[in-house]
Amino acid sequence: MIEVRGARVHNLKDIDVDIPLGALVGIAGVSGSGKSSLAMGVLYAEGSRRYIEALSTYTRRRMGQAARADVDRVSHVPAALALRQRPGVPGVRSTFGTSTELLNVIRLMFSRLARHVCPNGHRQEPTLAVAAEVPIVCPVCGASFEAPGAEALAFNSAGACPSCAGTGTVREVDDAALIRDEVMTIDDGAVIPWQMFGFNVQPQIAREFGVRTDVPWRELTAWEKEIVLGGPEEKKHIAVTSKKGVHELDFTFRNARLTVTEELKRATDERRLARVSRFLTERTCPACHGTRLSTAALAPTIGGRNLSEVTALTLEAITGWAGAVPDTLPGQMQPMCDSLVAALLGMCRRLLDLGLGYLALDRPGATLSTGERQRVQLARAVRNETTGVLYVLDEPSIGLHPANLRGLHGVIEDLLAEGNSVVMVDHDPQVLRAADHLVEIGPGSGHEGGTIVATGTVAEVGRDPGSLVGGFLTGREEVVVREPAPAERTFAEGTIRMRTAPVHTVHALDVRIPRGRLTVVTGVSGSGKTTLVLDSLVPALKAAPGEKGPAHVAELDAGGIERVNVVDATPIGINVRSTVGTYSGVLDELRRAYARLPSARAAGLTAGDFSYNTGSLRCPRCQGTGEISLDVQFLPDVDIVCPECDGGRYAPETDAHLRPSATGDGAWSLPSLLRLTAAEAIEHVADLKKVRTRLEALRDVGLGYLTLGEATPALSGGEAQRLKLVSELDRGQGRAVFVFDEPTVGLHPLDVRVLITVLQRLLDQGGTVVVIEHDLDMIANADHVIDMGPSGGADGGRIVAAGTPAQVAADEHSITGRYLGEHLAGK
Repeated sequence: MIEVRGARVHNLKDIDVDIPLGALVGIAGVSGSGKSSLAMGVLYAEGSRRYIEALSTYTRRRMGQAARADVDRVSHVPAALALRQRPGVPGVRSTFGTSTELLNVIRLMFSRLARHVCPNGHRQEPTLAVAAEVPIVCPVCGASFEAPGAEALAFNSAGACPSCAGTGTVREVDDAALIRDEVMTIDDGAVIPWQMFGFNVQPQIAREFGVRTDVPWRELTAWEKEIVLGGPEEKKHIAVTSKKGVHELDFTFRNARLTVTEELKRATDERRLARVSRFLTERTCPACHGTRLSTAALAPTIGGRNLSEVTALTLEAITGWAGAVPDTLPGQMQPMCDSLVAALLGMCRRLLDLGLGYLALDRPGATLSTGERQRVQLARAVRNETTGVLYVLDEPSIGLHPANLRGLHGVIEDLLAEGNSVVMVDHDPQVLRAADHLVEIGPGSGHEGGTIVATGTVAEVGRDPGSLVGGFLTGREEVVVREPAPAERTFAEGTIRMRTAPVHTVHALDVRIPRGRLTVVTGVSGSGKTTLVLDSLVPALKAAPGEKGPAHVAELDAGGIERVNVVDATPIGINVRSTVGTYSGVLDELRRAYARLPSARAAGLTAGDFSYNTGSLRCPRCQGTGEISLDVQFLPDVDIVCPECDGGRYAPETDAHLRPSATGDGAWSLPSLLRLTAAEAIEHVADLKKVRTRLEALRDVGLGYLTLGEATPALSGGEAQRLKLVSELDRGQGRAVFVFDEPTVGLHPLDVRVLITVLQRLLDQGGTVVVIEHDLDMIANADHVIDMGPSGGADGGRIVAAGTPAQVAADEHSITGRYLGEHLAGK
């Protein structure tokens, strides 16, 4: 039993709680209640920190370390591993095959079991000589050679295509992007890279080649243009004028293309890379045709297929290919083959259970969804075969269709069977029902949460009158909380209609979406939901009149829609300088209000002075961030609340400017006002109409518990989505469509109800709402459901059912409908 005593991380209120070991423990609670604070901030932080502290000082200096949790005592906590809600987006060299490590086994199979080619091009039969690491003698020409090892077949190593260095794509300079305007002269700045990157003497050097720099670009000869774009790096003697006079100097000519490629080499951060990228085009490598592999790495074959052809298969197809490999080999190679095939199929099994069978191994890692990346993490954790480890899972149900939850439970059971302990933060009642023990945090969010509401078995929490999740676990709570449109009235407000040609694994589609309604697009992972909505409907609607939309969209009747808003769960802002107050626009209005105070006018202060980012009143110690970082040598850097401003971001003199509360009771400085939650601040700024309206909107979308000074990058995906909607709730939306991609991620069932209320506000303003979703509560409250499938990948990509939730639930062809029917029946 892990004993936690006096936990005060974030909003946890000095809580005591016991966590059983060797069991599955679920942590539930509404958004912002403190679930992740307990799971990640206490259990994982202490479990990982204590393990790392057992290592040598030399080793610790080279490892990232968690700070000590704010807790009196944590006893009996094992070494901990965390599988986070948002795994990092992998780089360009990552694929589904590399991230799952399946490619390691497949490369080994091609090294040991393939038919290799001798230096003279003769293909050899599979032989044990490869595994014995002895030369192979070609029976045709007598040449002896060694078969390539697994590393020689890796596109991240010796097997990389020399043209693209194993990335599968090449970047080339786009000549059309180099010239600002063909009517401009070079002297006037027609060559953008020379101007942008500080090579102002290049026009003068170009004149030494005979290029006319004082005539419009379009009037130059082809020879002159080629000198500017790709001329030689020759030195030319020119006279340069500066403040100190005229200087005779030798300068090397740098043509426009070279200016870009050299700048690309120096682009070490995103800002510089973005500046260079405008001049580049990216296309499939013409040498390897996107396979990433060299000619030598493509030479070995198994069953007539090379490594590239096998990795282009989906995970599901890989299992069929692997099962047929033994038939291609002589008897003496069967034991080695059986071992490799068993290893590969064992790794595939859990990935298939988690619903990833539709993914091809060569799928770029950066294109995987958050849920897909998390499931890859989870499958790798099981494969490690650890024991005695505490696994902390943050929302493991993200991106999972109800049909895949059984696979998730199987993975967790494997972890427990190996002698580990699992703590998971989740909101899905179907997932929480599988827990051996539940801990519910709450009852509210922010400072209204942080206490233990209920603990015990699922049945015990379900009976607890104080539990907010208990009714959802037992089926007592109502599922449908809004009044969907009757089936015969679904399309009464109009129709958006789109016809598409086949694309990826999605078949030709004819889609009808009702205007002014809530449409939910469902289906298992890989069934084509994203292709239908985000890759087809959204760009087609966004295409301006006269512009061509996606090539595969054959026909679109927008039904009067003129504006598209895609509201996703990406974090808001990149650092602590972005806050709820700044993002919502509240702080701008407050700064103007404080600048109008008599005390501010007397001091000569403007609204700009009240900015904690750049203003004169920002705290000089932390520069307006509210925190400072301490370097403690071999221990990890420690971020602490700024001792000068106590996290308020402003200098002490800011407190001299007090604004009377609209309640008539007291006055508030700007730093003190920013410490209040949105709900608390409303009454004090009721006289500021724009501020009051925004704060009321924050409260209405269920974010009233957030303080105005809270950093937005720390918000959950669901909180970020709702915050992005605040400015839209009181505008007419008759010609707008709002698209949400899994907005219920991280939301408690009660929070889902709040979200449904928010979506209803958009509908009441005349908006049309389209949601990609797995959550059964959201699906049950839709006016119209479009179910994709029936499976993922090549077995999906069709509309298997469309209609009201009840109609889809009754459709025997719909996998979603099967689970939706049970949910509507309260099972």
